Amino acid sequence: MKLTVIGSSDAFGSGGRLQTCFHVAWSGGEFLIDCGATSLIGLEREGIDPNGISTIFISHLHGDHFSGLVWWLIHALHVAKRTVPLTVVGPEGIKERFEAAAEALFPGATANPRRFDLAFRTYRDFVPLDERGVRVTPFVVSHPSGATSYALRFEVDGKVLAFSGDTEWVETLLPTANGADLFICECFGFEMEARYHLNWRTIEPNLGKLGARSVLLTHLGPEALANRERMIHPIVAIAEDGLRRDI
Repeated sequence: MKLTVIGSSDAFGSGGRLQTCFHVAWSGGEFLIDCGATSLIGLEREGIDPNGISTIFISHLHGDHFSGLVWWLIHALHVAKRTVPLTVVGPEGIKERFEAAAEALFPGATANPRRFDLAFRTYRDFVPLDERGVRVTPFVVSHPSGATSYALRFEVDGKVLAFSGDTEWVETLLPTANGADLFICECFGFEMEARYHLNWRTIEPNLGKLGARSVLLTHLGPEALANRERMIHPIVAIAEDGLRRDI
């Protein structure tokens, strides 16, 4: 399994980074974890063909995590000429939120004839879901987004990849990360507290409890970026757009 960081910023592009998006290539295909508004830019930079991606898993319904689906649709229709099916998996309401956003930004977009099947599936809290050989378990976290927000635990090719989504500290992060080969963890702040987000001063003392083999910090805001040299631990690295890792 190979991870490519497509976007690693907070919602505001701090540090000139792109919004949240991770590409995973495995023996059975390719999928995305989250799809911020800049995702197509990042895929283009990395030379990744969107038509090779069969599934997009969305952690929560904030624009910097799902709104790239709108541009994805337009690109699939008019540029990529997509013909292969696409499944979007997300919180309850993902289909309705996507359609509302698409119609607000590109009126009539959802009514355009498609040459590909577009399907939406929704999580059930804490219940594993299988999609084209990928098993994902959604753990409820604390990050208001108009729908339930989730941390996601993926089981692929005998490996475990976990993602915190956006959240303040909650105990459900422990079963999400426990035993994971890689835990991608949002870290908006260094010691600054931002409600419904994590910071390094909270993450660092809990690394042992989380129990992941490796941790990749993402979603860094300005204060975290300014202190990145102080966020040091043997199992911890900081995400950069374009970073590639074998898992």
